Amino acid sequence: MATAPAATGSAAAPGSVTTQSETPHSALGTSAGTAGPGASLPAWCPAWAERLGDAYLSGTSCMFLLHGNVRDLVAIAAPGQDVAAGWGTVPDFLAREMFGRWDIVLAYDVGKGLRPLAGPDPNRLRTMAQWLTERMGNATTWPRDPDAAIAAIDALLERNLLEAPEQRKRIAILLDYAQYLAPAGDAASSARAGAGRLVRLLAWATNPLLRRVNVAIVLLTDAMSEMHPRLVTNPAVTTIDVPLPDAEERERFALATATAAGVPAEKMDAVKRTAALSGGLSLESLRAVITMSAREGNDPDGPEFALKKKDLIERSCQGLIEFIQPRLTLDAVAGHAEAKNRLESDARAIKRGQFESAPMGYLICGPVGTGKSFIAECYAGSVGIPCAVLKNFRSKYVGETEGNLEHALDVLRSLGPVVVIIDEADAALGNREQGGDSGTSARVFSMIARQMGDTRYRGKIVWMLLTSRPDMLPIDLKRQGRAEVHIPLFYPHDQAEMEAMFTAMARKCKVKLAQGLPGPVDLELGLSGADIESVVLAARRKGLERAAEAGQPAPDTITAEDLGSALDDFMPSAQGLEKEMQEIAAVLECTEKRFLPERWKEKVSQPGGRSRLQERLAAIREVVSS
Repeated sequence: MATAPAATGSAAAPGSVTTQSETPHSALGTSAGTAGPGASLPAWCPAWAERLGDAYLSGTSCMFLLHGNVRDLVAIAAPGQDVAAGWGTVPDFLAREMFGRWDIVLAYDVGKGLRPLAGPDPNRLRTMAQWLTERMGNATTWPRDPDAAIAAIDALLERNLLEAPEQRKRIAILLDYAQYLAPAGDAASSARAGAGRLVRLLAWATNPLLRRVNVAIVLLTDAMSEMHPRLVTNPAVTTIDVPLPDAEERERFALATATAAGVPAEKMDAVKRTAALSGGLSLESLRAVITMSAREGNDPDGPEFALKKKDLIERSCQGLIEFIQPRLTLDAVAGHAEAKNRLESDARAIKRGQFESAPMGYLICGPVGTGKSFIAECYAGSVGIPCAVLKNFRSKYVGETEGNLEHALDVLRSLGPVVVIIDEADAALGNREQGGDSGTSARVFSMIARQMGDTRYRGKIVWMLLTSRPDMLPIDLKRQGRAEVHIPLFYPHDQAEMEAMFTAMARKCKVKLAQGLPGPVDLELGLSGADIESVVLAARRKGLERAAEAGQPAPDTITAEDLGSALDDFMPSAQGLEKEMQEIAAVLECTEKRFLPERWKEKVSQPGGRSRLQERLAAIREVVSS
């Protein structure tokens, strides 16, 4: 971190009168060791803290908005100390490290009201309390009401500015749960719910006098989307994301927690493996896993760990993400040979760590019942990484939808590598033009599109958009650099593929087909994988009924008679035009001709073939929608 110019006066003891020059931001210092004003943060401090220090020392801002993982533990002491002494809350860290040598650290939230923060130093706390009491009265009378508390802080800052330069104090203001001070909303709602607080916060952020003296205002919020947009977008406010802990931080914390919990030394390697596999967990959740394992006497990375991790992450995401542990690989997929070849090749690249050659994402499209979800899950199984399904994150409350999605994306970024499946993507993601919801759909679309296009996560977050109507998916998401590979899936188009599909469905239903089955099947029926599964189950029922009537044991094999009878009885869906529309849309979206069956290759390769398909799609769409 850049080192600020030293103050004119020498470093004074906490709470004492400090001689200050008018050099902006000259007194940012830590409590670690003998660090004086302007010293860099210790190497073990988190990266977000260093960014805050750099932004402050640059003199361009005195207000900072911390968002994200602000409710988790953070290191507040050098490595080697016990877990109780070495870790604390974000406000603890700010009070002890970021502003450890400042004269006044004043915290406020709507639950606890105003209070000084001095870390473990009782003398420093006494000095702070005495100075504040002289200016705000007895602590028992300090306001708890948000408007009154912000007004009191404003008066305190203004009085400090009026002091002679040598009498001014270095003051840090920590506003926790800031979303309740300046909540998201339009101007009309703000006028009814604390417009005065918002105006005061904006005034502090843009006040040049505050930027010239040692005053810092730090706001903490769980989700930036919950804050008022005028505050978030103000150029004088520096927004800083507090991410979930990385592997190094998790290992350090896990070892300290395991030692404190009495885990024997021979199990410390298992603790390290647990930390390495715990991406997506907060330190609080990691502590729960390790202490529970220590209490039960189990290995921390034992078979129960995956279930604990899944449960903890899903609970932290409030049900917005569902984790699926893939049990099958692409070997279990029947048919779709060229699609499998491409996916298997990409899976091998990711397993080798060659992320630069992996696509950012896939668009898996095709008519209903072609196995889009199944092939996506099998792809995750082939790579050997978790599979997350992004569920409905929309809420009826203003700002909550964006907050839900923001938290879900934070978890996904910390998990990597991970496959993210979005089913019915055309409906789930929306587009930029959707209205009637105060712009929520447009903002959700923008957040997803921005994350999908972030090349830092190539091969680490693999997006799989599944839809039977790719023509309704915005082009912004389908372009190169986001969902780069468009793979169409089709119904079985030859007898070999039909036979493979029947065999796979019989295996899924845990029955056997008699030798020589299914035999020739009319391809004009247009049977999907779901249709074939239904036929296999119907044939199985017929065999069971026949055996029961004859008083014979239940057969474990489907006979030709039962399968033929089930095929004769089966009536394919009457929605022929819709299926054709979905099939043509998949053909037009295809990015590699090898994915197409021969009959579609021929049509696309003919002069004007794509144009004719587009005309046919438009004509069917008009008929279906009328």
